[in-house]
Parts: sequence; C-alpha cells; structure tokens
Amino acid sequence: MNNATSHLLTFLSVLTLATSSLAVEPTVPVVPTARAANQPQLIQKDGRYALMVDGAPFVMLGAQVHNSSNYPEALKKVWPAIQDMHANTVEIPVAWEQIETTEGKFDFSYVDTLLEQARQHKVHVVLLWFGTWKNTGPQYTPEWVKFNNQRFPRMMDKNGKVSYCLSPFGEETLKADKKAFVALMNHIKTRDQLHHTVIMMQVENEVGTYGLVRDFSPQAQVRFKQDVPQAVLDHKKSPVALAAKGSWSEVYGDYADQYFHTYAIASYIEEIAKAGRAVYDLPMYVNNSLRDPLEPMAPWKDNFASGGPTYDAIDIYKAAAPHIDIAAPDIYSADSNKFKATLDRFQRQDNALMLPEMGNAAEYVRYAYLVLGRGALGFSPFGIDYTEYSNFPLGSKMTGKPMVEPFGKIYAAFRPMERQWAQWAFEGRTYGVAENDARTDQTISLKNWKATISFREWQFGDKGMFPGIKDLPEHTDIPNGGVAIAQISDNEFIIIGQYARVRIDWAGANDGKTSMWGRVEEGHYDASGKWVMERNWNGDQTDYGLNLTGTPVVLKVKMGMY
Repeated sequence: MNNATSHLLTFLSVLTLATSSLAVEPTVPVVPTARAANQPQLIQKDGRYALMVDGAPFVMLGAQVHNSSNYPEALKKVWPAIQDMHANTVEIPVAWEQIETTEGKFDFSYVDTLLEQARQHKVHVVLLWFGTWKNTGPQYTPEWVKFNNQRFPRMMDKNGKVSYCLSPFGEETLKADKKAFVALMNHIKTRDQLHHTVIMMQVENEVGTYGLVRDFSPQAQVRFKQDVPQAVLDHKKSPVALAAKGSWSEVYGDYADQYFHTYAIASYIEEIAKAGRAVYDLPMYVNNSLRDPLEPMAPWKDNFASGGPTYDAIDIYKAAAPHIDIAAPDIYSADSNKFKATLDRFQRQDNALMLPEMGNAAEYVRYAYLVLGRGALGFSPFGIDYTEYSNFPLGSKMTGKPMVEPFGKIYAAFRPMERQWAQWAFEGRTYGVAENDARTDQTISLKNWKATISFREWQFGDKGMFPGIKDLPEHTDIPNGGVAIAQISDNEFIIIGQYARVRIDWAGANDGKTSMWGRVEEGHYDASGKWVMERNWNGDQTDYGLNLTGTPVVLKVKMGMY
C-alpha cells in the first residue's frame, strides 16, 4: 500500500468515525478486494492449523462473556474480568435485535464502543452473531421477525403444528438475516480493517432443533424427497449400507431426517457467511451443542439438537458450507473421558480444533493444558464477566474473582509466550495432558523422549517411599492438574503446568546410556521473544521429577545423556 492510499484510508476512517452510527440507512456493500496485508486468516499445513493475526500465528487465550453483556453499560463489568483473566481475546455477542430494531435502520453504536474499548484494553475480539438462531431459538431476532410467522415461517411437525424454531427454508428470513450480517461486516471493515481488533466471526449460535428432528412443512417435504446433492454424497457416507445415491431416505435410512435438517441449516448459514466474507473476509466458524461422544452411533432420538454440527455431521457442514472454516465444540461436561473424546472427534485433518465455549467451574481449569497442548487455535471459558450471574450447574457456582483467577493464573503464564506457543503448535511441537478423573499417571510420546506425568504427589520423594504418610497434598481434592510441553529442539523443552510431577526419559535407540536433567531453568519470554532465566532448578527440586504447584511457572528444560 502506498502512502497516498494509506493516508486516504486513514482519512476516510476518521471521517466515518465522526459521523453518527445511529439509525442510518444500510450501507452499500463495498466492492470485494484482495485480502489486506496481515488481515486475520486461517492457514493449514499437513493437517495442522494456525490463526494468523498481524502476520504471525496467534493462540486465543479467550474469555466469553455472558449472553446479555453485549451493551455499552454492561462492558464496565466485562473489562475488569478480562484483565483478571489475563485474556488476549474476548468473545462477545452482537445481536440482530440490537443493530436492526427497526427494519432497514442499523445502529452500530455498541460495536463502535466495543472496538474502541477492546483496543484500549489491548485485546482482540471474536464477534458472535446471534441472528436467526441462538441455542436453536429465535430470541435474538428483532421483534418484527419474531412475531411474523407468515413472512418468517417456523418449522412444523408432522401434524402441521408450529415449532419454536425458525425454518431454514424461510426465504425472507434468510434474506433479512443476510442483509443485517452484511451490514455488520461492512461496518467492521470500515472501522477495523486497519486495526485487526476483530479476528474471527461466529455465524449463528448452537444451531439445530430440540424436540423436532426436522422441518415437516410442505416446502421441506418437497426438498426431502429430492436426491441428496452430490457434494454431500462426496463428503458423508451413510452409517448404514444403503443406496449410493437417491433421496435422503434411500441414502441415509433412519439418519435421513437429521442429515437433511443438517444440510438445510448448513446451507442457510453458508449463504450468510459467503455474503459476509465477500464484504470482509474474516475467518468464520459455527459452534455446537454436543451429542454424547461416547454413546454408540445411533439415529436421533430427541437426545441432542438435530441439525447442528455434531461430530457425525461435520462432513455435511464441510459440503454445504465451504465458507465456514471450523465446526467447533462447546463443552459443558467436565467428565475427563467425554472431554477428551470430544476433542478427538472434532480435531481432524479438515477441521481445526478450537473451543469457543467451555464451563468455567474449577473442574475445567485443568483442560487448558490439554487443549493448548493439542495445538488448538484457542479456547474460551464461558461467563467471564462480573455481572454476578452464575450458570451453575453448567459452570461455576462462584462469580467474580474466585471464578476467574484459576484460569487467570494459567493465562498469565502463557501470555508472554503466546506467539511462540502458537508457532510451535503450528509446527506440531506441542503436547498436553489433563489430570483424568481416575487420577492415574499419563505419558506423552515426544521425539526420542517420553514424559511421564503423575498427580497428587508430594514434592519430595517417590510414591511408596513413606508408606506411613496417608495425607494428600492440599488443593488436590478434585482433579485439577495439567501439563503442556513444547519440544523446541531435539533435547530441549518448554514445560508449563500445575499440580503435577513431570519426568522425562530417553525413549530412542537403547545404547546403554542414561538420561538426566542437563538444566532446568525457570523464567519467561520477554516482549522481543528472548528467554529470560529467573533461576535454575536443581537438587531437591529435580531429584524426583519436576514438581509443578498451583502457581504455573514456565520451565526451559535441557536433557542430556551419560
């Protein structure tokens, strides 16, 4: 970009900021242009992904606010929590009802306030578009949409009874939602393309339908009897051996209703995402209220939201919504087996791992190490603000600092090396474990080395050395340990964790030699990316392994052989 163009864009930006954003006519979509330099984007290599922000990999140490914290006055209770969290990204809604209360009149004053304050607090933003669907329902649509079933039809059951959920076949609904989303994307581009405050967009929220497998309206019935599109056939094999092509029932049998509904919703979302990205090409994702990852595969039985990007339907979203980059899980079960199984099902060669929502209770803290160690783009505990609202039992009973600070300790340790960690993750150098509910030891296979992680250990001595001691270490009454490791060279590692003990042993060719710690430095990375040693661990601090307490520290470890 030459200087003249840069000055012109800056002038236009300032001029736009000087005008009121209240009750204006919808702006004319800008002509799509090539991606601006350093604009946020998702890149992929060898099945690994990186979110590029300002030209380098970035890991989101995120915090998602409560649903109703998306107003300027409410932001006063958001920023203190974000600061205590040490988050680098805030996930926050923009509701259709708040930007287009009157049809055709758009108010982006909240968006402007949010962007300005986010920049002041030096955090990035992921905007959550609450449009046609939020948790499957229409409650965030404007009133002129909510109560006009004739223009904006709802789904119908087999008996013609109207459902709570807006139909994905509502042409006027799609047209209106798309118009509002395009106006939002155009406004973000005008206000933010030089700043990159907004780094990603969520399109709709936890879509699907509870209590009804699909739309049975006359229009839907006609579509249901048509042949399955070739793009879907190319992506999604039937769980049962049926026809290779034909109608939804002929191809998918008892899964047909769910998969047809999935395709209908995904196609609807694709139209919105495609139109938005034509204006401002930011990465976009959909989030998901989960089906049980451990239950045997079976057709829908009113046990999850049909039509959402559940693990068995990711392929349909890939086929129907190519402008959506990621299908992401929202995890609100602290069960360690279910948590890990969900990550396994969503982290795929064609789907980056990202956790846009998870519970904020103490039982979830340990999973930060597992998620970040697996190379996720980032994760965000839900409900991070100081509004004194608790979403227990999905989250913590506590509010305020007692809820935020356990996550904040981890983020504070990761923040100085967030860019390095994101780069290591993109290179496939990171690993992580979380203490499981059985409290058993876990191992990590590294290049030529093996890490053994144990929990509920005293800092001195091995288990069994003092059989008369029956006490257990403090603060280990619930599983809360975790460790993340980055192998930065053949014999060097960055280790970070809490409430755990780490041992590293040689796992390469056995040549009769024994491994030992070469050096264990506690320290941090400075703003220039240089390692700064604070002290070297030795003696009691290394004789029985590296003991990580409740305050996460960053260790730079070098191994050797003798």
